[in-house]
Amino acid sequence: MYALCVGFFMTLLDTTIVNVALQSMITDLNASLNDVIWVVSAYLLAFAVPLLLTGRLGDRYGPKRLYGIGLTLFLLASLACGLATSADALIAARVFQGLGAAAMTPQTMAFITHLFPPARRGAALGMWGSVAGLATVSGPLLGGVLVTHLGWEWIFFVNLPIGVVALALLFAWVPDLRPNRAPRFDVLGVVLCCLGLGLLVFGIQNGEHYQWGRVAGPLTIAEIIAAGVLFLALFVFWQASARNPEPLMPLRIFRNRNFSLGNVANVVIGITVTGVFVPLALFLQTVPKLSPLMTGLVTAPASLMSGVVAIVAGRLSNRADAKYLPITGFALMAAGILAMTFLLGDGSQWVLLPSMVALGIGMGLVFSPLTNISTRTLDRSLLGAGSGIYNTSRQFGNVLGSAVTAAVLQIVLAATGDFTTAVRASFYLLLAVLVVGIAAAFAFRQVAAPSVTDSARASDPGLPVTRPS
Repeated sequence: MYALCVGFFMTLLDTTIVNVALQSMITDLNASLNDVIWVVSAYLLAFAVPLLLTGRLGDRYGPKRLYGIGLTLFLLASLACGLATSADALIAARVFQGLGAAAMTPQTMAFITHLFPPARRGAALGMWGSVAGLATVSGPLLGGVLVTHLGWEWIFFVNLPIGVVALALLFAWVPDLRPNRAPRFDVLGVVLCCLGLGLLVFGIQNGEHYQWGRVAGPLTIAEIIAAGVLFLALFVFWQASARNPEPLMPLRIFRNRNFSLGNVANVVIGITVTGVFVPLALFLQTVPKLSPLMTGLVTAPASLMSGVVAIVAGRLSNRADAKYLPITGFALMAAGILAMTFLLGDGSQWVLLPSMVALGIGMGLVFSPLTNISTRTLDRSLLGAGSGIYNTSRQFGNVLGSAVTAAVLQIVLAATGDFTTAVRASFYLLLAVLVVGIAAAFAFRQVAAPSVTDSARASDPGLPVTRPS
């Protein structure tokens, strides 16, 4: 578990560590605001789209093998990111970095669901959620130190020693779960999903850049967005088709009420995390003109509180009334963001600290409990698919958060010329999104806590385990 968490931490760290480096990239790479937002979105999109497929690849070839391949690709792409001399080269390298992360992430949840019985899964997910929460919001602090003292390139170079350690621990400690069957691949489903997500995100994020008009020839932004929605609709119809022998996303899994609601809430947390920290990092370096290091220090309380609270919340998430953990978490996140909306200004930024504490506690109460509640009652035969879908919904939320944030910032900035007003507008949108998360959490069905007697019934993952020598 510890070995997997090292690599998992690194992949999630890279979703936010670039935030404090965006202003430096604009200067050093002669990039536009839209270019640097794509540095974030390219990674998130390449991370999100293949998750359903990489989960199945892990089922076919073994999660340890897929994790190792993904980690190697991630490290090579990190080196390419640090060596990039233009925005286009950096965006391209970030795509490959995201693909590596996509190969790794489903395997961590696969190990948890296969190796930990229900009675012990809450504690394991507490650690997993703690790593997720800590990595997602500690990026700005570490990034601030590296950008201030070494340069933005080092937010990518730092992955190299961490990745080498992760590879060594993988081969030394992680068991080899061998698949007992070779699932088919839904090639058409992969194509439809990739096209749908890619076109939708491109259209939303680049709308203002193209003034919501023509992109190339007769092709317009509206047509690109409509095509993305159409491809995603076709993807859903294909997943439901009787002609699809083994769909990427078996729709029967959504008959499970908690799993369906959990994925809605998961999209919300993804949108919110990205939607808060990207504009906040840009604001802190643009209006009060804080250094990258000071920007990281302002957001550090959220990192600390999220990591600590997630451990405790994970252990409490086995209780029957566990839904009140994410309900409280979403409410605290909303309170923190609402307070920040009114406190943004060019004066002392330490007034934001109570808001950051509330935001961090809220995130810690959401991350691991939400995972446990969503997957606890899934049929064991659907755990592999459920893991892929759940990871995809989180990353899809991240991608949407990045795209929508970019759109709102550019639209309001073009209309008002005031960056503070633009950031406040993006925060108001997040508050509306969090209402959906609270409603989804309230609708969770209470489920009796798993007992230790469930362990014997659920401990066999159906995969032979080969321990490393």
